[in-house]
Amino acid sequence: MKGIFPARVRGFRAGCQPIRGVGVSPSSSAYRFATLSDAGMEWRLRRNCSVTPAQLGLLYASLCVVSLGVAGFFWAHGATLVLPFAVLEILAVGIAFLVYARHAADGERVRLMGRALLVEQEVAGRLVCREFAREWVRVAPQEKAPNLIEVRGGGESVHIGRYLRPDLRPALAREISQALRGG
Repeated sequence: MKGIFPARVRGFRAGCQPIRGVGVSPSSSAYRFATLSDAGMEWRLRRNCSVTPAQLGLLYASLCVVSLGVAGFFWAHGATLVLPFAVLEILAVGIAFLVYARHAADGERVRLMGRALLVEQEVAGRLVCREFAREWVRVAPQEKAPNLIEVRGGGESVHIGRYLRPDLRPALAREISQALRGG
């Protein structure tokens, strides 16, 4: 186990404080999904989104300007029902964009830091954290329909891997298990 983690790991604070400003190196050859940092090892599983919430906001604002501009033009020329329908259209699209934006940053982060395995899951802006003692953690692919990875230990369990392709989940489970064993 010696040599895997730098001496700075002793200063680990429990909880869900994000690691900001920590230099992360590219994945090592021994680990396919993990990144190594000064604090330990980390697996990030994120939703694949092509548009960020900020980009979506700009798109929505431009859509509002164009749609209301066209509706205003026709309203000024006597077609008074165009404007209310344009407003309904903008509201419907806005609700759809809001639902998308709430889940655009969803993801899971698994961090192995010293003697602890920290699992953080963010869904619709809500962050749920669970901390497991490294010695007691068991990682196994689930046998049930969703085929998620079950991380359990100390009477608690959490399912991870919903943002990873199903065929890659067993490889991730093996990789986390290997890192927990110190290999």
